[in-house]
Amino acid sequence: MQPKVSIIMGSTSDLEVMKKAAEFLNDLQIPFEINALSAHRTPAQVEEFAKNAEDRGIEVIIAAAGMAAHLPGVIASMVKIPVIGVPIKASLDGLDALLAIVQMPPGIPVATVGINGALNAGILAAQVLANGDKAVAQKLADYKASLADKISKANEDLAKVKYDFKTN
Repeated sequence: MQPKVSIIMGSTSDLEVMKKAAEFLNDLQIPFEINALSAHRTPAQVEEFAKNAEDRGIEVIIAAAGMAAHLPGVIASMVKIPVIGVPIKASLDGLDALLAIVQMPPGIPVATVGINGALNAGILAAQVLANGDKAVAQKLADYKASLADKISKANEDLAKVKYDFKTN
């Protein structure tokens, strides 16, 4: 099984956040890999990873980083495939990481989700893959339908909540 998505994080301390992307991809049966690489501590390995990602069949990269958060942008500077950045709340409530990832210079885009938004990164990666994969597209459609079902169920539960002046 060859990975289609690569989840990269600056350190394993980010795994608690990034497991949401991994779990989502796993649920949709999308092959992925997870690695720790640091733009600052292992720059040669980051370069080797990025330069070989496409040849290995990687179609989307999800890169998480906190604080200075250079990892997504460094990877994006070396690849043609989409990079999704996940700012990690490590300091300054994650705003430093968010701004570092989202404020990329022209020509080096990084799609950026919210702080600790690994689930949305996994969904976005699946949406990219769904453009060329009808099975993934159907799984995404089913997932989105389940979100609507949860809201319908929530409204059924709320209808049972009683207050003297509640009208529904």
